Amino acid sequence: MLAAVDHVQLAAPSGAEDALRAYYTDVLGMTEIPKPPVLAARGGCWFQAGAVQLHLGIETDFRPAKKAHPGLRVTRIEACAARLQEHGAKVIWDDSLPGHRRFYSEDPVGNRLEFLEPTGTGAL
Repeated sequence: MLAAVDHVQLAAPSGAEDALRAYYTDVLGMTEIPKPPVLAARGGCWFQAGAVQLHLGIETDFRPAKKAHPGLRVTRIEACAARLQEHGAKVIWDDSLPGHRRFYSEDPVGNRLEFLEPTGTGAL
C-alpha cells in the first residue's frame, strides 16, 4: 500500500524554466535534479530538498492552481516568510489550522504554495 508521497507535480507555462529555477533554487534553496532524457524533451524542471520533490511540467493553456497546492513543512517559518518577502513574494498568514503556523505564497507563475510548521499542540 502507500508508503510515501514520491513527488508533487505542478504545472507551468512554456518558457518559464529560468524563472522557476531562480525561485526554487535561489529562494527556496532546493536543488535542481535532472529529468530523464525522454522527459526532459518536454520541458519543465524538477527540484528536491531532502525527501521533498517538486516537478514542474509544461502545460499548454496553463492556468495556475489557485486552490490546489502542495503543503511544504518548514523549519523557522518566520525566516522562511521573510526570505520570500525579500525576494518580492507575497506572504499571506493563516492561523486557522490548530497546532501550526502557516502561510500561503505563490511561485513565479502563480501556483499556490502552503508553508507550515507544527507548533506542538494540536499538530497533525
